[in-house]
Amino acid sequence: MLLFAPTASAATGVLAIGDFGVGGSRERAFGEAVRTFEAQNPAALLVTLGDNDYTGGSAFASSWQESFGWLPAAGVRVAGSLGNHDVEHDGGRYEFGALGIPAPYYVRRVGAVEAIVLNSNDVSTAQTRWLRRVLSRRTTLRRIVVFHHPPYTCGGHSGSGAIQRSWVPLFRRYRVKLVLSGHDHNYQRFVSRGITYVVHGGGGAHEYALKTCPSSYPPRVAARVGQGFVYLEVSRARITVRVVDVYGAPIDRFDVT
Repeated sequence: MLLFAPTASAATGVLAIGDFGVGGSRERAFGEAVRTFEAQNPAALLVTLGDNDYTGGSAFASSWQESFGWLPAAGVRVAGSLGNHDVEHDGGRYEFGALGIPAPYYVRRVGAVEAIVLNSNDVSTAQTRWLRRVLSRRTTLRRIVVFHHPPYTCGGHSGSGAIQRSWVPLFRRYRVKLVLSGHDHNYQRFVSRGITYVVHGGGGAHEYALKTCPSSYPPRVAARVGQGFVYLEVSRARITVRVVDVYGAPIDRFDVT
């Protein structure tokens, strides 16, 4: 397997997986699919989009090790975000060690990437102030914002009004380009005011059908029901986003500049 140690000037590979923590053979098969893809498409970082565990903590550690224990040997770091199922048990703290989570919200810098990982289970004033401070700092790295509940989605769930009110204005003000979320068990892409919002909760949980979006939402430019994950190639010039199914077949591809 190829090892990948990017510098800030090189392209940095990032994998994003959401709603995958089902345990058992389904999670192992999904983890093997990600492993097979990463062997040909090297990544320096894997971010989780929440709902990393549906077992209430009873099988998380063993399931993660069986499915994604290959990550350290491949040179892939992990930055986990917390979903609604994760915080049902001990506030999700039992996942912190395995998923490299230092706190419910934090920043992870790897290669050309600055991943801002938020806790969308609690859109608090304190977290919003922290987000404003982080976004107001200048950086030469490419920023990606990661959290579980999407501001816009039309499927098994609706978009988060709290995030639309509290965080979306900050994304616009500080010119965030790419936001990754899970929660809805499908793939959707929205574009609004230069910001691309990706929803992908296709990690193995029961799939949700797509619905018509409210007229108040930004345009949904791509959508699909099915399992899969997201791969980013991040450089200072652009982020190339590839959405693939569990066989590595392309579903969507676009650039963020």
